[in-house]
Amino acid sequence: MKHVIALDVGGTGMKAALVAPDGTLLHRDRRPTGRELGTEAVVAAVLDYAADLREEGIRRFGRPAEAAGVCVPGTVNETEGIAVFSANLGWRDLPMAALLRERLGMPVALGHDMRTGALAEGRLGAGRGVPRFLFVALGTGIAGGIGIDGRIESGAHGAAGEIGHVIVRPGGRPCGCGARGCLETVASAAAVTRAWAEACGDEKATAADCAAAVDLGDPRAAEVWQDAVAALADGLTIAQSVLDTGTVVIGGGLGEAGDTLFAPLRAALAERLTFQVPPVIVPAMLKDNAGCLGAGLLAWDLLSSEVTA
Repeated sequence: MKHVIALDVGGTGMKAALVAPDGTLLHRDRRPTGRELGTEAVVAAVLDYAADLREEGIRRFGRPAEAAGVCVPGTVNETEGIAVFSANLGWRDLPMAALLRERLGMPVALGHDMRTGALAEGRLGAGRGVPRFLFVALGTGIAGGIGIDGRIESGAHGAAGEIGHVIVRPGGRPCGCGARGCLETVASAAAVTRAWAEACGDEKATAADCAAAVDLGDPRAAEVWQDAVAALADGLTIAQSVLDTGTVVIGGGLGEAGDTLFAPLRAALAERLTFQVPPVIVPAMLKDNAGCLGAGLLAWDLLSSEVTA
């Protein structure tokens, strides 16, 4: 069976798959990145993992993969196949695509992890059939992807979709980017976890615990949650004014909260919009598989472009 290698490299772990032309995940696996061993060890782990997946495909299907798609965090030059910078993994100007091509002997596409996940949601998930959508992942931080006619806009400098660094609370809490009051300092899963732990006095409390306490009617949790929802609605108001998207797809840890998040968020956004048409707000569908599916799509797209070139 024809297939491609898909590799989703994260800060601490890697998810991998062999992906069929229709997006079916034929094989899935996970490994740690080994970042505690240093940058060179991480790069070696990525290359070794890809080579093992190549052998797995031969063993299962009697043929090597047609191509490989890899998504990584940080700043990525997708056109040149360069992993420009990753604070968590320590690399700078790493020619990841070229290293993988040399190791695997096949075409390799490199992508940014968040935009790759957004690509999968746009073609196979909650954004399927939507000409313009915004994908927002509410995790440790907040990141996004702008979907336009089946592709994800990377921007002039590879930084399009960084809604987490829209300033919604000027002069507020410091953000890791160097600014203050960014959206992710208030509305990310990490921000809600921090605020709820402070409010309830339990340093082990999580954002999921806060959502559960909201459902139980805890007024302290309701205040923390309301602050996060209000900030997120402010950020989405800015995004809608600029992008005029038809659909906003919400993923990440907080996206798992269901109507506890979506009902007040829809109401808060509707209150803020005036002339703008409110977007449909829906939960992401692909969840943990989005990165691998998107990496697989990158690989198949690369093959298609080579055929038509």
